[in-house]
Amino acid sequence: MKPLGEAAPAPLRAARAQDPAARYARVREATAALVRHLPIEDLTIQSMPDASPAKWHLAHTTWFFETFLLEPQLEGYRRFHPAYAYLFNSYYEALGPRQPRPQRGLLSRPPLSDVLAYRAHVDAGMARLLAERPDSVAGLLDLGLAHEEQHQELILMDLLHLYAQSPLKPAYARAPALPVGADPGPMGAVEFEGGLVEIGHAGAGFAFDNEGPRHTAYLAPYRLADRLVTNAEWLAFMEDGGYARPELWLSDGWALVQAEGWRAPLYWEEGERGWLAMTLQGLRAIAPHAPVTHISFYEAEAYAAWAGARLPTEAEWEHAVQGLPVRGNFLEDRQFGPSAAAPGQGLRQAYGDCWEWTRSAYGPHPGFRPAAGAVGEYNGKFMSGQMVLRGGCCVTPAGHVRPTYRNFFHPHQRWMFSGLRLAWDAEPHSRRRPREDGFAADVKAGLSQRRKALPAKYFYDAEGSRLFEAITELPEYYPTRTEIALLRDKAGEMAHAAPDGAVLVEFGSGASTKTRLLLDAAPQIAAYVPIDISASALEAAAASIRASYPHLAVAPLVDDFTRALRLPAAAAERPRLGFFPGSTVGNFQPDEVIAFLAAARRLLGAGAGFLVGIDLAKDEATLVAAYDDAAGVTAAFNLNLLTRINRELDGDFDLSAFEHLAVWNPAESRMEMHLRSKIDQTATAAGRTFAFRAGETIHTENSYKFTVEGFAKLAEAAGWRLERSWESPEPRFAVVLLRA
Repeated sequence: MKPLGEAAPAPLRAARAQDPAARYARVREATAALVRHLPIEDLTIQSMPDASPAKWHLAHTTWFFETFLLEPQLEGYRRFHPAYAYLFNSYYEALGPRQPRPQRGLLSRPPLSDVLAYRAHVDAGMARLLAERPDSVAGLLDLGLAHEEQHQELILMDLLHLYAQSPLKPAYARAPALPVGADPGPMGAVEFEGGLVEIGHAGAGFAFDNEGPRHTAYLAPYRLADRLVTNAEWLAFMEDGGYARPELWLSDGWALVQAEGWRAPLYWEEGERGWLAMTLQGLRAIAPHAPVTHISFYEAEAYAAWAGARLPTEAEWEHAVQGLPVRGNFLEDRQFGPSAAAPGQGLRQAYGDCWEWTRSAYGPHPGFRPAAGAVGEYNGKFMSGQMVLRGGCCVTPAGHVRPTYRNFFHPHQRWMFSGLRLAWDAEPHSRRRPREDGFAADVKAGLSQRRKALPAKYFYDAEGSRLFEAITELPEYYPTRTEIALLRDKAGEMAHAAPDGAVLVEFGSGASTKTRLLLDAAPQIAAYVPIDISASALEAAAASIRASYPHLAVAPLVDDFTRALRLPAAAAERPRLGFFPGSTVGNFQPDEVIAFLAAARRLLGAGAGFLVGIDLAKDEATLVAAYDDAAGVTAAFNLNLLTRINRELDGDFDLSAFEHLAVWNPAESRMEMHLRSKIDQTATAAGRTFAFRAGETIHTENSYKFTVEGFAKLAEAAGWRLERSWESPEPRFAVVLLRA
């Protein structure tokens, strides 16, 4: 028996035509074109119970038209073969027994030539029926053609699963590269007010029965991510132990991860130079900017939990896309894989690329009634134990989906092109109060605690920054000069951590003074990404670095360096070295250190290096003197926090009634700064009054002191390993090199 032919499949045109016969012919030809270039062997194998051989798909879609249209409607029609009702029925119980689904791959007979003859026989009958009585079968024709378009997608899904089992990793369609597009940029969010909304199909135009009836639903305010989650973002989840952290997973999902050893999406495999994925174009390197696909509902739920988000409900998704054009990367584009989100505002990738998991179980809309007869089994019988997906994918025929379209799969399944979009709850505009300044909120919260405390980040107004610069020049304050001396002495050795073409990512860059020592020692660094929350300070520092290093690409990132999720495009595809000098990491609690280091590892990526400055534990006298200098500069720095409260929050703190206190806490291995009330008193700030007892303190700062070994354990808990350390002479300070 010969293959169907060697020509590549022609562009598929399943768009609806006005003439029913022409419409029918186009959809049927599109199905045949999908497999015409493939050898027979590819069309007869069943790779798993959930998949079906392509030959079976060709026959089953034909059986549908024969069973539901020709036999009841075309006078004198004769079945092609009496056994085909058994062989190619899928799940219609009312029509009798059928070949078991897991055993469809055992059907070596009928041969492919007979299946093609079957298609020709039914197509001839349909041509007669549509010529004689097109209006009487219009509804069933719509259903049959939509059903066949579904099987066009299934054919490609099933072929991909089949090819993935082969050691040869064959390609369905050869191409030089998947057109995945450029970096889509950081993920944004689009906000929706919600309220009472209309959901479901109504009016003219075809829809499956499960899409209706239209009904009213209440939605709380919500936000949707403006694009799909990418492979690069999924890799960060994996590198953070996403598949090994039970707290992220639903119970059934965690049991499945354990039982089947999942550690990546389906079709991913680790190669010598990174992750690869089986695609319809063969085994390819992971495209970082393309949407992640072939994930189960359980995986999507776990990622959303890891990202501090959730999956959208199907009602939220449908409400959000209403009014958007149904355009996207569909089958006719012949990319055979998902693409990166294109630039734009609002929701992107609403249609095409990959099906989006929702958190909604597949069930009937209010008022749903299945159609009478066997055709009523089409959707309604599956409304149990499955989850809804929306939007279509890269192998969905164009024109097949619409805002109300409901796809559904079991939560463990992942051989389809399935991905995810994140969602979050939001407050209603009508209930929102003007956002309170973070300083005011933190002051009210901190001074309302039983043990009063204020965040150290508020030290640094203009006067506070000036005072801190003065502190760094005091004879008692050793950390700055000791670290600078260490960097001057060892920067050449530290520079070896930066490969050729590396990007240097500095966390909390400030004036970038210490950065220059590293840049001077490492001319191989090609790009510099300083991260700081202050846009003005960041741009000033970036401009200064640009002027001094004209051949260096400088791409500042305005963000909270403890929460940044994505680096600028200048860092794409470059090896990365993080830099966090100044022992600022000592301002974090130990659990916060681990959280920060884990976030930095996600941001920098696998294989990255991270240079971190840490102040080492030493004698109490040296430590206390560094935080309580004889000139009183540190005391003025601490008390300036109250001055700022008085100025910015309409406070009335009496600075003479408070004193600076610096103490060494050996149990916690940290220096603490406090403001101690000298008397019983009250003070007002941000519209609130706070009482202080004599001797009561406001805890304003911690500065943890480490050992190299102890810090290495914290880093290990965050997924880093200690590669090397450099230590200064007394008073001891260290810079450590961590490796992801």
